[in-house]
Amino acid sequence: MNMNIKKNPTIILAPFILLRFLFFFSWIFNMAAAAAAVENTKIPVNVGVVVDLDAPSGKTYLSCIKMALQDFYASHAHFNTRLVLHTRNSNQTVVGAAAAALDLIKNVEVQAILGPETSMQASFVVNLGDEAHVPIVSFSASSPSLASLRSPYFFQVTQTDSYQVKAISSIVKNFGWRHVVPIYVDNTFGEGVIPFLVDALQEVDAHVPYRSVIPPSATDEQIEKELYKLMTMQTRVFIVHMMPHLCSKLFAMANKIGMMREGYVWITTNGAGNRLRSLGPVVLSSMQGVLGVETEVPTTMELTEFKVRWKRQFQQDNPAIIDVYVDVIGLRAYDAAFALALAAEQVGDTSFGFQERNGSFSSTDLDTFKVSQYGPKLAQALSDTRFKGIAGDFSLDCGQLQSSRFQILNVNGDGVRTIAFWTPENGMVKTLSSTNTSILSTSEKYDFGPIIWPGDSLSVPKGWEIPTSGKKLKIGVPVKVGFTEFVKVTQIPSTNTTDVTGFSIDVFNAAVEVLPYALPFEFIPFENPDGTSAGTYNDLVYQVYLEKYDAVVGDITIRANRSLYVDFTMPYTESGVVMVVPIRDTRRKCAWVFLKPLTWDLWLTTFCFFIFIGFVVWVLEHRINEDFRGPPSHQVGTSFWFSFSTMVFSHRERVVSNSARFLMIIWVFVVLVLTQSYTANLASLLTVEQLQPTVTDIKDLLRNGDNVGYIENTFVCEILKQLGFDNSKLKPIKTMEACDEALSKGSAKGGIAAVVDEIPNMKLFVAKYCSKYTMIGPIFKTDGFAFVFPKHSPLVPDLSQAVLNVTEGEKIMNIENKWFSQESKCEDKSTTPRVSSNSLGLESFWGLFLIAGMASILALIIFLASFLYKHRHVLKQSDSRASKWRRVRAMFEIFNDKDISSHTFKSSQQRDGIGGVGDEVKASPNSNWPESPFSYLDHTDKDFVLFEGQQTPSTTSHASPEIVPKIELDIITVQEMHTTPVTDRLA
Repeated sequence: MNMNIKKNPTIILAPFILLRFLFFFSWIFNMAAAAAAVENTKIPVNVGVVVDLDAPSGKTYLSCIKMALQDFYASHAHFNTRLVLHTRNSNQTVVGAAAAALDLIKNVEVQAILGPETSMQASFVVNLGDEAHVPIVSFSASSPSLASLRSPYFFQVTQTDSYQVKAISSIVKNFGWRHVVPIYVDNTFGEGVIPFLVDALQEVDAHVPYRSVIPPSATDEQIEKELYKLMTMQTRVFIVHMMPHLCSKLFAMANKIGMMREGYVWITTNGAGNRLRSLGPVVLSSMQGVLGVETEVPTTMELTEFKVRWKRQFQQDNPAIIDVYVDVIGLRAYDAAFALALAAEQVGDTSFGFQERNGSFSSTDLDTFKVSQYGPKLAQALSDTRFKGIAGDFSLDCGQLQSSRFQILNVNGDGVRTIAFWTPENGMVKTLSSTNTSILSTSEKYDFGPIIWPGDSLSVPKGWEIPTSGKKLKIGVPVKVGFTEFVKVTQIPSTNTTDVTGFSIDVFNAAVEVLPYALPFEFIPFENPDGTSAGTYNDLVYQVYLEKYDAVVGDITIRANRSLYVDFTMPYTESGVVMVVPIRDTRRKCAWVFLKPLTWDLWLTTFCFFIFIGFVVWVLEHRINEDFRGPPSHQVGTSFWFSFSTMVFSHRERVVSNSARFLMIIWVFVVLVLTQSYTANLASLLTVEQLQPTVTDIKDLLRNGDNVGYIENTFVCEILKQLGFDNSKLKPIKTMEACDEALSKGSAKGGIAAVVDEIPNMKLFVAKYCSKYTMIGPIFKTDGFAFVFPKHSPLVPDLSQAVLNVTEGEKIMNIENKWFSQESKCEDKSTTPRVSSNSLGLESFWGLFLIAGMASILALIIFLASFLYKHRHVLKQSDSRASKWRRVRAMFEIFNDKDISSHTFKSSQQRDGIGGVGDEVKASPNSNWPESPFSYLDHTDKDFVLFEGQQTPSTTSHASPEIVPKIELDIITVQEMHTTPVTDRLA
């Protein structure tokens, strides 16, 4: 036996192997039991899911929610809570969603609800959740109006539609479109975004002239009728805001009736844009050239791997659904479930029960809600949840997901492609870097990627056009009796037609020819059945606001009150209101007309300078010039005579000092200018016709109570009334002839004293009657004549540019010559208006007087300094017996004496010596007055000097013996005055 055992060792090891297998299976069993025990210890949290299980989208969202929980708990197996899903079908109705939510809250007592899908369903379910304190987490309800519910238990885990309006307005702004028509579904989802969209468009100077509303269950006939209505309008830019099913029907019908051709622009919001990639080729074929806004989701490895896993799982669960695509809403559903699981774990083990309302009793289910004890804590935890989800950063602010970026898509062929991005920080950008930050600043105009527009066009549509199937533009024109050069309406009885001509009409036609497109129109006179005007210009402009006219062409002034309800093009005429008054000949025919050439201040200044110049010359010449010596009256007379005689250059007195000669050069030039100017102005006053306006200020008319005329039916009457003119003083004028007649009569005889109107009309009138009237002003500022269009009309910028092109070229000159040249000649060709000749004033000559005055003062300063320096010993006399007054008096006496040392007297002495003692004493050849007594002293001085030291000839016969002693005494006295020191004479 032992031998057998040794020979067969397996017999010995078999029990040990058996024990090992038993131990291994026991360990596996214990581990399974432990795992089951652990699983049994997890805290279940009931969560409801309300989606449309009859539609592929609802199944997609439910699949994403389930996969999110699988992924979450696979990576967080140690968490103590587990979400338990309870799914309900909303049946695509509000009632179905409300019934499902009510069942989940009342019967299942769920702690939160994921869903519902639409904004209309959410608006009711949120109220249920608010009553029961059950958080409602919607991943697809995007209407901004849901924020007005202000429920702390409602969470929009998707971007609200108000975020995307900035991206849409950036597209509109980039291409310069001015008018946009939104087409939206008639429910909470469609209406919620419109106020935000309109505000965003207005910020970029785009306007909404019409809103197209499509019922949620609209038939093809209803859609077709609405689209045909849009075709008759000028706007060609449409923004579509509706869900993909209705959107597909809309574009199919638009393609059928020809609204997907060149010139149209279609932009979809992310309601359809987020699902553009999942649409089939048949649907996309009717959307060629459409631009779509899609919520941008960062491309990551996790997202790519998730899409692969989800599609495989979805195909296994729903084999009948093919070509399925998970959009951003499905990704939001994934993140919503993920966030709810995180929040539930954060709340942890707590009371999951519902509590009865205090004092609540009712027979209806809606009033017998229990209140969740778990809901407030779960809502707070959900608000604080932050993580990086599969669709991007998850962060809630006031229950709303924060704004993210958008992609701008272009439908082309069988797919879509990204042409640009929009970010809240930088607006429209071309590309994004791998780190999801903008690498290109806001793109310039037309700096998108290549865009295929409807009709396979590469050119950017202008955004509007005149409907070819519509009527011509109805353009109203004023009916006038006078001043028809601007607009003239002529009835042609033979053809029963109306011919409209005039300057304004030609300018408008020239501007239309400049436009790069055809603009069919017809002129319709604003008249009564009898052919008279149907109202004022304000009434005519208001017809555009009432949509009776598409535009108004004529001499229409741009006014602030009119611009409140219409738009104006650029003006094509001068601006301003002027006053036309009669002119009269103001030639002076009185005896004192010779004083009118100069003003009184110039006369007075000239007179003062004559006196001042005479005084200065006398000071400079008194000591050295015999012509300025003599008795005081003689010296004053000579000085005045010399000064005033320069006025006619008849002075005969000679000036010998250089200072006086320099001064006289300047003064003679001043006098020359003055006399020539006086002569010219006097001749003009006496011979040339002086035409001046009878009134220069409109306030004078008001003070005098004069009658004032204005062109009939214009706004000028309102301005005159605002100035204070009584209605009885205002006279309407129809024609130029009537205006001339009224002005000729004058206000006193029942006519008018002036006529007030705009510059273009008054220029015509003055050109015709240029010899009788003149324009004063402008007295008011206006912006000129322009063409009138409805508010925000797309034609305004194009026609404004066309008007500028016309007015800056030769066309406007040709048109003006055509209509105004015949009025540019005066009827009375014998006379032409003269510019009034005014009196010359000091302001024209003050420079000359300044130079003459400075020269005179300078000459006086030089003379005074030289005189004081030469006789300084008189002022410095130290003799105390001589007072200061006596010294000053001595200086005046010296000034009054002749300066014997002057070269003028030396020359005279030499001439007298050569002539002999017997020569008679002669007066100055330049003097007009008898010889001064001092001149005799001068001659005796000369004789004394000549015969000094000699014996007087006995043959002297110039004086009798009786006179000689007297002369000798005078000679001695004078000699003593010149030879005796001043100090001795002071003593």
